[in-house]
This record gives sequence, structure tokens and C-alpha cells, in this order.
Amino acid sequence: MHIFKTARYRAVDTAYRRRPAVVGDVGAIMREIAGRNVLVTVAFADVNAARWQIALLRHYVPDVVHVIADNSPTPETATRLRHVVEAEGALYLQLPPNPWTGKAPSRSHGIALNWTWHNLIRPAAPHAFGFIDDDLFPTAPDDPFAPLAEQDVYGQVRRNGERWFLWAGFCMFRFDKVAGLPLDFGQDWFIGLDTGGGNWEPLYSHIDLTTIRQAETRFVPFRPGLAVEDGPLQWVGAWLHEVGLMGRSDLFEEKRDSVEAIIMPHLAAAMRPFVEKETAASS
Repeated sequence: MHIFKTARYRAVDTAYRRRPAVVGDVGAIMREIAGRNVLVTVAFADVNAARWQIALLRHYVPDVVHVIADNSPTPETATRLRHVVEAEGALYLQLPPNPWTGKAPSRSHGIALNWTWHNLIRPAAPHAFGFIDDDLFPTAPDDPFAPLAEQDVYGQVRRNGERWFLWAGFCMFRFDKVAGLPLDFGQDWFIGLDTGGGNWEPLYSHIDLTTIRQAETRFVPFRPGLAVEDGPLQWVGAWLHEVGLMGRSDLFEEKRDSVEAIIMPHLAAAMRPFVEKETAASS
């Protein structure tokens, strides 16, 4: 049964990655990221998160190319997101309609990552690349690619027994070290690994985990007196992760307000140069 299901998942994945982007010039983006460090966000209809993330990356992680790969469920939500991304100055692609939308969020995320790897990153040959969640926000200057000067991969490690993988929401790779591997950013539930765990066999199983630096992480409740599992926020170093799909659904709006309050001073700092420029131009 495992063999049959795995074959089915791979067939769906292969068929999906052969489909073209709905919106966006893949060739132009490839030229932008060739030989550079690129961060790719797989977005999902969250306009505010996209606006915040783009501004904070531009402010705190300025030496990377930022690409939004839009995995939104409807043309209407994709159009709203595209307008925000283009206004904020990031690069935009709308992915093909995802066969797992509304059925399996982790598989939807994994197949979107695989499309991006096969159709954009691998043919473009950047210096290094990384994937980040759409509700992950830097709150201090950082270079997530710096550890790759001494190791092939970097990110937040998740384990299941002796096996491990990098969380798909914060993972960085040296392109020259993985370009020739049959990477799979999907799940491998049959050995207990979530999105990104499909890279256990081709990549992570060949790396001694004790020899590499890992991203530090901790979970906290979004307000005092609340159990972490009811309203978690995750800190990955200085990056704040809203963890949008975890916790009590009746607290999601309050948690979003808490995230906005935390990052608002950083957004103000990110916008200050633009405000000062406009003020100088008008005076």
C-alpha cells in the first residue's frame, strides 16, 4: 500500500510540475536570481502577511532576491496578492492550480516547492536558495545564507527518531551542493517526515547532523497566561513565525493582532527611508 500511494503522489507531482505558471515571467525571474542568493515564499492568499514580509526582508535582509510563488486557492485571491507583491517590489509567480488545495495543506505546500525547484531554481542556478513560510518575519538584520560558507544546508531541524529534515518554512541550501540530487520537498509520511522530509534519502541521510550549525528555535504563547498549544508563536532566531495553522481557531484573529503589534515598530523602521525620501522630494 505504501509503494502504491508513493507512486501515486510522485505521478501527481510530476504531472503538476509540467504545467506552466499562470502569471509571471519565469525566464525573467531566472535571469534575476542566477548566481545570487534567493529566498522563495510560497504564499497562500494572505495579503497582509505578504506586505509585511516583503517590507521586512527588504529592510533586514537586503542582499537577497525575494520571489513570491503564489499558491492561492482562487484567481481572485491570487490577483489581490499579485497587486500587493508588485507594489512592494518583490518578484511574482502564480503557480498552476494545485491538486491538493482544500484536501491536504502539507502536500499542497510540498508540490508547490517541487514546482519551484524544477521550473525556477534548478534551471536558474542561483548561488544559494532558501524557502520561507509566508507568515515568517525578520525582526533584526540577518543573513540566513551566512552559515552556508561552512556547510551545505542550514535551517530549523525537525527529527523523527534517527531521521531528520529541515522545516520547509526556513531552509537554506548551497545550490552547487544539491543541484545534481533528485530533491523532493514533499512529505514522506511513511517514515514520519512532514513537508521537506522527502529529502531525507537523497540529501539529509548523507549529512552528519552533529557537524552542522542549526537555526535556534522556541515556541511561546502569543499572550501571557495562554497555553502554548492554544496560541503558539515560533521564534527562529530573530525571525517571528505566526504559525497560522496551529492553535485554537477562535484565537486566530487575536493572534494576528499580536503579531502585528510585535512587528509594527520594525515595519515603521522599514518604511522610514521611503517617508524621508518623499518628504525631501516634496520640500
